[in-house]
Amino acid sequence: MWTDSPLLRDAGAAMLTGVAAAVVLRFWEEVANRALLEQKLCRKLVHITVGLVYFLMWPLFSSDDVFAPFLAPFILIINIIKVTVIGLDLVTDEGVVNSMTRHGDCRELLKGPLYYACAITLTTIVFWRTSPISIAVICNLCAGDGVADIFGRRFGRVKLPHNPEKSYAGSIAMFLAGFIASILYMCYFHIFGFVDKSWTMVAAFGVISLVAAAVESLPISTRLDDNLTVPVASVLFGALVFYSIGARNLCCMSSEDKRSISATVGMVFAGGGSSSSS
Repeated sequence: MWTDSPLLRDAGAAMLTGVAAAVVLRFWEEVANRALLEQKLCRKLVHITVGLVYFLMWPLFSSDDVFAPFLAPFILIINIIKVTVIGLDLVTDEGVVNSMTRHGDCRELLKGPLYYACAITLTTIVFWRTSPISIAVICNLCAGDGVADIFGRRFGRVKLPHNPEKSYAGSIAMFLAGFIASILYMCYFHIFGFVDKSWTMVAAFGVISLVAAAVESLPISTRLDDNLTVPVASVLFGALVFYSIGARNLCCMSSEDKRSISATVGMVFAGGGSSSSS
């Protein structure tokens, strides 16, 4: 390893994660600027790939540093600031607007794209890679919701009776994509010893993806934004399901981790106070 310091390693891992996500995002911005794909399709491909590539980088972080969940979403925090200033029309960036909005209106960035980045950031900090809830949230949000829109637009001629803006094809595609992605990431994280792998876990992910697809199909998801309702549903129902089957580490921070962070913060403020008094 290039350094014995977990904190330095995780800072480097955060930089690599940021570079990977930025490269993917920049690729789709160029595709959108050159009009190589339909804007709505490009928007959903950003939705799918950026989050899943970011998720793929989590094993780079050390297991010894309690600050890893706060360093990992650094690129997302930058993106939150970026879409906010562009959405408020303080800065102009046609590539971002074309690749992330439905109708080319910069104000749309303050809804779906902002909710998306905030949801993944909070999931990282609260649940991190040892919790199966993080897999359920990110896979249903990125893979499930993204694929649902693509399939719904192309094959969604038969609409749902309770929401004419959604289709059977889109809801089925969301369930399958979210479920398959969850299983793949469960196997991936199990290789590193982060989560358990079992048929019970497979069934749990299936139930959560089914609920997430059902929530996405409701009119409330159309009114609020499915980048908000899908993560909330995945967290709440995921916590219930995983707790009921006895899954471990539903929240990434143990009490020992919290005490370590508190002690570190206390040392920083104590050091600042002693220097100011001198």
